[in-house]
Order: sequence, then structure tokens, then C-alpha cells
Amino acid sequence: MDYKRIKTEDTAVTRTMREFSKGTNNVYETVAILAKRADQIEVALKKELDEKVQEFATPNDTLDEVFENREQIEIARFYENLPKPTLLATWEYVNDRIYFRNPIKQDNF
Repeated sequence: MDYKRIKTEDTAVTRTMREFSKGTNNVYETVAILAKRADQIEVALKKELDEKVQEFATPNDTLDEVFENREQIEIARFYENLPKPTLLATWEYVNDRIYFRNPIKQDNF
């Protein structure tokens, strides 16, 4: 999923507990799902940022040769302005874009 194109809130939003946990009927299970998804999003964004920053890396940097790279700064600012992974995971959950299952509940049937 392209996280750069998602238009979500920049800050936390108060939500109704019953609506928020409608898919699981359990608030704690919903929070666990969102935490795992936020971790997945964070890892994906970090990997993407590291790949872009590696393009600008020089193999033998020393303290004397540190210089400012405008493109690298712009990339870093862009990623800093993206919504936080928890907000992206919440947006996905509210818009039914997360697939989740509980193997413990499925084994009991």
C-alpha cells in the first residue's frame, strides 16, 4: 500500500469504543491488531527510507568531509511529515483495509 497517498488525521482522534471494536467485539484485541499493523507499517517505511538514503551515502565519510545534501534533507523532511504508523493503522482498520484473524477463536469451532 502506498502510505504517502493516504489522507488521514495528523493527530489522535477520539473514537466511540463500540464502533472502534466492531470487528472484534473486544477493545484489547483491536488494540493488539493495530499495534502489530503499526509495527509492520513502521518497518516498511523505515526500509524504504533507508534505501533512498543509501543512494546518497559515500563509502568513506570522515568528520572533516561532512557536507549537506539538499536532496537527502528533502527526503528526510518528507518522511517526517507523513502520518505516524499508528494513525495509518487506525485509518486502515476504520476503513476495513486490514485482514486479521484470531487462530485461538478459529480452533475452538
